Amino acid sequence: MRQRITFIQQPQDSVDPNSLKVTKNDISTTGLKAAREDRVTFGFEELPQELYKVLKATHELHIRWVSESPYESIVPFVSRVSPGLHVFYTPQRNSNNSSLLCPALNKVFGEIDCISPEKSFTTLPIERFSHSSATQYYTPLPHLNTFIHYLINKLCTPQNENLACLLRVELIQSASYLDIDFDTISHALSITAFWPQQTWSSLSLPNTPSNRLEVGILSIQAPQAPEELSLGGFLTVVGEDASPSPTLFSFPARHHPTSQSFTSSFLLPSGLHPTLQLRISGSEKPVDGAACALHAHLTLPKTVFADKYQFDDALFLASKNLSAMHYISPGVDLEAPAYTVPLWGSSLLLELSPPVAEDVEWTAEVPLHLRYLAPSEGGVQETHIPAPVLFWACTAEEGSKFTVNPFERVDLGYEGLFGPRTMFHHLDPESEPQASTVPAGGKDVHGSGNGGRLVNILQVPVLDFQKTAYVEFGTATVVLAGFAWVCWCLWRVWSAGGYRRTRERAAVVVGGGEKKMQ
Repeated sequence: MRQRITFIQQPQDSVDPNSLKVTKNDISTTGLKAAREDRVTFGFEELPQELYKVLKATHELHIRWVSESPYESIVPFVSRVSPGLHVFYTPQRNSNNSSLLCPALNKVFGEIDCISPEKSFTTLPIERFSHSSATQYYTPLPHLNTFIHYLINKLCTPQNENLACLLRVELIQSASYLDIDFDTISHALSITAFWPQQTWSSLSLPNTPSNRLEVGILSIQAPQAPEELSLGGFLTVVGEDASPSPTLFSFPARHHPTSQSFTSSFLLPSGLHPTLQLRISGSEKPVDGAACALHAHLTLPKTVFADKYQFDDALFLASKNLSAMHYISPGVDLEAPAYTVPLWGSSLLLELSPPVAEDVEWTAEVPLHLRYLAPSEGGVQETHIPAPVLFWACTAEEGSKFTVNPFERVDLGYEGLFGPRTMFHHLDPESEPQASTVPAGGKDVHGSGNGGRLVNILQVPVLDFQKTAYVEFGTATVVLAGFAWVCWCLWRVWSAGGYRRTRERAAVVVGGGEKKMQ
């Protein structure tokens, strides 16, 4: 097992190397103000047997979980994904074991609506850019309790120094995002967690002789080129280095920060055709002289969808401050209710149309549609739509090469829709509480407060089981009454002479006679 722990500081918070205590077994300090990333890499032989079987049938697997709570990004950890659990999966060719993936996800992350990759996952356009995974899955997941419990049972064995392992695993509960990556080239599974900037009052990072632990305490430096990020500070390999080693390095990066931010909320009352409003702090391009376009990438669960035919009208798009729709998941059924749709939902990539004035706040609106939801007690169901990801996509200078840097995050769901020379400048999402309103009659769809989370909530009226019992009784009564009336009519016909007398009368009429019946 290999471990890499990286602390990123602002220049004014740079650590004094004399405050770092390095021994053969650990590194410790106090009052360290920094953001933190932990990466642990496991070999095949260190994994539980159930995971080994899943990964043997996998060509590529990337799992991204993001907290619903807002967090402050910091270079180089600036890439963004919508809150929830994202799975990007490419099976091995001619493999029949892809059905093991969904049961494994249910066991590791809790009960999720995943049947199999063939039924629940949507396909991604790998024919355009080969660096994208083949399929995608998403589900809302507000916490990692089941995942933490799984790690404690499978990872924190007595051989792994149980107390230290428990403390590291329980720390994941407060992480802002978690990444799990596997590919057949490395034959290794890596788990990466990130915590935003905070003060680590008493920090002690122990290591065991059988593992490798590398600790970096770095601060942000001024880059030499627009496409680069620069870091400087100290690196220490616990058990090998007697003191921290100074370092300074730069690397090309596709993801960069901006000073702009945005909020997302539904216009009220929303009805069955809600409109997601994006309120953006400015429209200034992040790179002078480069071709840049502002994009919004939406992750929509199966309860809500976008009608791609609406985005063919240029005048309609202009009225919403939209420019074009560049991608939508294939196979989106525009009529089916949510409880009959096997796919997880859909993703949508839109190009926005910023105003000419660069220093003013502006809005863009995305029209969406709700599906019919299953009946429930109370007559209302909540549907959660995660906040989108907003970024400027800019072309890099001719000759720029984006090799994989030590902190690169891949398979985020949208970077595969752009060329390899695209840089992403991300806007920070902010939560915006929504006022709950009920229109006259109380039967319209309405929004509710999101509690400071990066999730928009819609309360949707559905059939109420508690108020429909009389409908079932009335329906049964009407059916029985109708059946009784038909039976009574048949009995009257039979009692008046029955089938034989009717035949005799018919014979007289056919014969044309006026014989008197005896």
